[in-house]
Amino acid sequence: MAKTFPTQPKTVKPVKTPYRVIKTQIPVPESVPILEALRENEPVSMTGQPAILWESAQGCEVKDRWGNQWLDWSSGVLVTNAGHGRKEIVDAIVKQATSPLLHNYCFPNEARAALVKYLTQIAPAPLKKCFLLTTGAETTECAIKLAKTHGLKISPKKDVIVSFQHAFHGRTMGSQLAGGIPALKNWITRDHSDFVQVPFPGDWRLSAEQRTFQAFEKALREKGIYPDNVAGVISETYQGGSVAFWPFEFAKAMRDWCTQHKIVMIADEVQAGFGRCGTLFGFQHYSIVPDVVCCGKGISSSLPISCVLGKAEIMDLYGPGEMTSTHTGNPICAAAALANLKIIVNENLAANAAARGEELLAGLKKIQAKYPDRIGAIKGVGLVAGVHCVVKGSTDPDPDLAFSVVERSIEKGLLLFGPVGFKGATIKICPPLIITKEQVADGLQAITEAFDEVLG
Repeated sequence: MAKTFPTQPKTVKPVKTPYRVIKTQIPVPESVPILEALRENEPVSMTGQPAILWESAQGCEVKDRWGNQWLDWSSGVLVTNAGHGRKEIVDAIVKQATSPLLHNYCFPNEARAALVKYLTQIAPAPLKKCFLLTTGAETTECAIKLAKTHGLKISPKKDVIVSFQHAFHGRTMGSQLAGGIPALKNWITRDHSDFVQVPFPGDWRLSAEQRTFQAFEKALREKGIYPDNVAGVISETYQGGSVAFWPFEFAKAMRDWCTQHKIVMIADEVQAGFGRCGTLFGFQHYSIVPDVVCCGKGISSSLPISCVLGKAEIMDLYGPGEMTSTHTGNPICAAAALANLKIIVNENLAANAAARGEELLAGLKKIQAKYPDRIGAIKGVGLVAGVHCVVKGSTDPDPDLAFSVVERSIEKGLLLFGPVGFKGATIKICPPLIITKEQVADGLQAITEAFDEVLG
C-alpha cells in the first residue's frame, strides 16, 4: 500500500521566492483538525496526497489561509492547463449559472452545441463526432464499448481489446480490465480473456528488440490472439505513470495494422490532450490520427467534463437514446470547457508547453547527472515529465526515495502530488501550461534542493 503523508506538524526552513512562500510548520498546526476530519470521514484511499489545505489558487500558485504559497507542478492532476482560476473561465461559469440553466440531461442546450462544434473544428479529420461525458474513465468505457460493437459487426470472434502493461485507463471495471496494473484489478475475480495486455514499447527498461512492432505481434501470438480476434487497441498517448511514449516507428506501424485489419485504434488522451505535450493533441507527436480519442482533465481547467472524439461511422453505431449519460454536456461544465479551450488555442499554450518543457527536461537531466545511480530515467514531452527513482546500482524502483523527495519539495513550497507509476517510484511533474521561464527555474531550484537534502 502507498504511503500516507503525515498530519503531524513539522518545523521546516522558511522559504521566500517570488513564487514560493513557506512561513509556518508543515502541515500548518491550525489545519490539522480539518485534515483529521477528512481522514475520519473519507476512505483511506483519499489520503495519498500531501497534507496541505488549499484555500485558493491562481495561475501557477496555490495558497493556504496562513500565508503559505506553493508553485504548482501538479495542475491539480493535469487539469488546470490554462492555469488556476482563469477569469474567462470563471466569467463563463457565472454567466451560465445565473442564466439560470444548471442541468438539462440530453435535451438540447446552446452551451453544449457550441462546445461540440468547437471540439470537432479543432480536432483533425476524420474525428468529426463528439460525445460529452463527465470523467476520463467514462470516456474509456465508451471507447471500449464502441470498439467491441464495431468488431462484433464484422465477426463474432472479433471481440478482444488489446492494451499495455503498466497502463492506467481509470477506476471503473471496464477501464481497469483494459488497464495494465494487476494490483488494481485483484477485485475482478472472473476471467476476462477478451482483455489482454502486452509489454509497452516505450518502457525504458525494455531492450530495443522488445520495443519493436514485431515484438508486439509476437506477444499477441503467444497469447493466442491474432488480428481477426482484435476489436480495438487502446493506449495512453504517453503512459501516465511513467510519462513514456511509443517509439515513432511503432506508432506508424500500429496505425497501418489497425487500418489493415479493421481494428479500432483508441488514443487515451485524458492526460495528454489540449496542449500538455506541446501539441494540441498528444498523438500529433506521432503524425497519426486514431479512430477514437478519449479526452478529459485539461478540457475545462476546472469543472468535471470529458469527451470522446471519433469517426462518424464508429460514433454513430448506437441509435437515439442508446448511448447517453445523465450529465452529458452539462451547460455550466460546457461553458467552462469552451472558455478554457479558446484560451489554450488563442494563446497558443501548446507552444509555451513545448518551450518551457525543454527547459524543464534540461534541468531535470542535470539532477539525473548528479545522481545517476538513483534516477534511472527522465521521461517527458512538453509540460509533463517523470523522474524515475531507482534503488542504488539497479533499475529496481525506489518508492521511498520518490516519496521523500515529494515530501521535501512540499516543505520548500513546490507542489507535487504523491509518487505514481511502477511501484509508486515516479515523481510526476505537470505544471499549468502558462508557466513562465522564471517559474520553471524556481521549481527546478526547489526540487534540486530536495534531492540534495534527501541524498546528501
